[in-house]
Amino acid sequence: LNEEAAAELGAELLGEALVFGVGGLCLYLEYLRQAGQSRRREEHLEQTLSDLRQGLERLQSDLERLREQGHAQGGAGHAQGGAGHAQGTSGQNPAQ
Repeated sequence: LNEEAAAELGAELLGEALVFGVGGLCLYLEYLRQAGQSRRREEHLEQTLSDLRQGLERLQSDLERLREQGHAQGGAGHAQGGAGHAQGTSGQNPAQ
């Protein structure tokens, strides 16, 4: 090889290496971006699931407390509620 051909071949090799390096870097950066999005999505889902679990536990404790209050009253609240409903129904009949 003469000096001119060697320089041309070296420049071509350097250009190809540069294009390959930039392409590889772009692929790596896109991989990192996708991995970050996936991780954030997973963290968001885990947070939502945790919030739902806490809400469910709170509702279960409220339900248990209401059941205990109902047992403590001996069902008197149910009888009063039924009488109030009957009164409301009879109050509507004269208007018709």
